Amino acid sequence: MRAVMVMFDSLNRHLLPNYGCDWIRAPHFARLSEQAVTFDNCYAGSLPCMPARRELHTGRYHFLHRSWGPLEPFDDSVVGLLRKRGVYTHLCTDHGHYFEAGGATYHTQYNSWEFARGQEGDPWKGRVEDPDVPESLSGPKIGDLWRQDWVNRPYLDSEEKQPLAVTVANGLSFIETNREQDNWFLQIEAFDPHEPFFTQQKYKDLYPHSYTGKHFDWPDYGKVKETPEEVRHAVYEYAALLSMCDAYLGQVLDAFDRLDLWKDTMLIVNTDHGFLLGEHRWWGKNIQPLYNEISHIPLFIWDPRYGRAGERRDSLVQTIDLAPTLLHYFGIKAPKDMQGRSLHPVIEEGQPVREAALFGIHGGHVNVTDGRYVYMRGPGDPANGPLHEYTLMPTHMHQPFDVGELADLELQEPFEFTKGCRTMKIGARPFLNPYLYGNLLFDLEKDSAQNSTVDDPEAEMRMIRLLARLMRENDAPPEQFERLGIPRDGVVGEESLLAEKRKREDLFFVDLGIGERWTPDGRNRYFLLKCLAPANLRESADAKLAEYLKAREVPDVGADAVASFAVELFGGDAGAAALLRRF
Repeated sequence: MRAVMVMFDSLNRHLLPNYGCDWIRAPHFARLSEQAVTFDNCYAGSLPCMPARRELHTGRYHFLHRSWGPLEPFDDSVVGLLRKRGVYTHLCTDHGHYFEAGGATYHTQYNSWEFARGQEGDPWKGRVEDPDVPESLSGPKIGDLWRQDWVNRPYLDSEEKQPLAVTVANGLSFIETNREQDNWFLQIEAFDPHEPFFTQQKYKDLYPHSYTGKHFDWPDYGKVKETPEEVRHAVYEYAALLSMCDAYLGQVLDAFDRLDLWKDTMLIVNTDHGFLLGEHRWWGKNIQPLYNEISHIPLFIWDPRYGRAGERRDSLVQTIDLAPTLLHYFGIKAPKDMQGRSLHPVIEEGQPVREAALFGIHGGHVNVTDGRYVYMRGPGDPANGPLHEYTLMPTHMHQPFDVGELADLELQEPFEFTKGCRTMKIGARPFLNPYLYGNLLFDLEKDSAQNSTVDDPEAEMRMIRLLARLMRENDAPPEQFERLGIPRDGVVGEESLLAEKRKREDLFFVDLGIGERWTPDGRNRYFLLKCLAPANLRESADAKLAEYLKAREVPDVGADAVASFAVELFGGDAGAAALLRRF
């Protein structure tokens, strides 16, 4: 038995021809649907990048207990389990997060691995002098990430040098070398089409359009503030990179044809999540509600045992199902801590394996879907707490937890899945607050684009019960129920839902008692400020704003006035004020 996984990062389902997009040039994705089963109802689970990979390895949700982090000592990695049972495992990737503090335990699960350098802000080439960049450059300046990207780009001046090309070439080399061998698993994992949307001109030429604006191939996560022309240009830049991904997927499919791998080799093509390209007036994937553009993801599987090609499945499935699917394929029993279910009944007969899917990001909405409704449950209070990290590996994306975070850590008694291990219980510092958006209920049958929420208390109460059940099955920390303002059994009455809405309205429609006149943007900005502010500042904000407005004789409270006040409220903290401007 052999298996190949081709994984892309930030691959948008809604921009693939397999799911109805008629303008993207992706013939090999279309070809894939002719040779595999296409899943129409697949959802992500834990977001973003490394949380998604942790659940890819372990077959269980992690976002209720942990943010971005490595595999834990008690985790069951599907790659490690395959390796222990004599299946050779190999990783070819250009995904730099594997080699940072917050991801450094993943690639070591494989027998061997290859890393292609140069994606995003990969600290690859050293240059003391600042790089040359377009004068009109707009993009996220996150530490050295943005600068390093422009140091790297000159070294990627031809297609064969780009990390995507190198990654796929390494994977094809592994296949050629081991074509006569049995019992192996190959993971070809591409960082593309993740931002920045950097590719070669021949792919850009597939999408000719008139554009004279600023250099723009790396949207900053936040509300769309660009012109329609700039947004359209960024979408075309993404499309060009997606077409390059398609070309290299085609090389893998060609190898399957040439070497007749279809007869005995599983193929999985998947992603971790999607990406908002201006839809819902947002860029990105992790600070806004996790709309379907982010959470509803593509999935394709060829299983040679059943020979199902050119077929579609509408059963609800998730990323956590891939680990047990691989174990079943190789004849290995899934450990008890894997919550996912093998997809072989879905592939063979279309038999459902789950009633509902849970998904989210640590500290964000806890989301649930039953395939028709999507319910996004936010915190019951703007404090967005209590919230903790449970870990034996206290690292963030780039560095360990700082000593301030660790000063008040406690030891947590074991969870069901920690195999008797106690973990550190560390106060969390989420960078987002879903109280901004409230609780959102969408009826996908009537509004697949999620343009508007529905007011249906019966459906909302049912979805809360479903959400609570999945949380209990995940052995969610008790404070997560407290944070969301729901009981452990999930039984919530209509009066409770109405009280939540009134509480939120009272926070939004503030009256300072000084005869002030609010603009709609001003109210929105002030509500945002109070949600993002620490509790001690939030409690005194109204009085301080009233003093601020009277001292400056500001009659109309608009967005600019609130933004200026925010700098004063946060004690001149430019970072906090900048965060406010992103929304």
